[in-house]
Amino acid sequence: MKTIKFDAEFRLNDKNSRWGNPSYQLEPGDPGYVPDSPQNKQPPKRSKKMKRTSWFPGRAADQILCLENFRNKLPSYGVTLGLTTAQVTAAVGDARWLIYIIESWLPAVRAWALACTDAAEDAQTGDGSDVMVLPVFTAPTLPTGVVAVNTGALDRFFAIVQTIKDSNGYTEAIGTDLTIVGGQQGAPDFTTLKPDFKLTVSTNGVNVAWNWGGFVAFLDMIEIQVDRGTGQGFVFLANDTTPGYTDTSAQPSTPTKWKYRAIYRLGDQQVGLWSNEMSITVGG
Repeated sequence: MKTIKFDAEFRLNDKNSRWGNPSYQLEPGDPGYVPDSPQNKQPPKRSKKMKRTSWFPGRAADQILCLENFRNKLPSYGVTLGLTTAQVTAAVGDARWLIYIIESWLPAVRAWALACTDAAEDAQTGDGSDVMVLPVFTAPTLPTGVVAVNTGALDRFFAIVQTIKDSNGYTEAIGTDLTIVGGQQGAPDFTTLKPDFKLTVSTNGVNVAWNWGGFVAFLDMIEIQVDRGTGQGFVFLANDTTPGYTDTSAQPSTPTKWKYRAIYRLGDQQVGLWSNEMSITVGG
């Protein structure tokens, strides 16, 4: 069962849709599921593209190097990438402003904060021989050519990078030269890959909180099985394509332990290993 979101492609007349608060849609294995519903047919396979890790560095020193390289080299690629002079100028201005903030202004603020801490201690426990003068923050002088820009400079920087990557003139060589390309993410090792999930009980049922383990580009869905302690062992519960599944099956009148396990699927085949079995007490 998956929660219905109005920005997704759910049909109002789908036989497996249940409208209420919350609204949800039945999936294979759910009580009352109608197999021939067009909404519940297996989704088309997605093209598998090599994912890339985040290209923007996490360390401030590396961010400065990235921004410096970008603002120095972008003008030479403007025409190739179909960028206007105004776009290039604005992007360079944002990069230079961010460099100033990260490299000069922020360290100065931190140093001033330490001075304020020392001043506060002197105010409380100083020797009393001098009249106190509070530290005053003076921002570092703007380097030549750097001007203040509107807020959101980093968001605009990421936006222009996406525009560059969407350009017909963009190549991997340009991306590498501008340092806006991360490392490639390889396919998972299917000899060791297995899902990880958590179980919780809510008023709607048993929530199976699963995720793609970082490999959404290489997987299609997850298969979930359940053992309700009836002697049948594990039986099919659902194939889910959206992380987070709710088992809405009627719970027993006395406390009973239900066990769950899951395995990823690629097309019509199971891939990787079964997850560790997880159990939770329901009913009563």
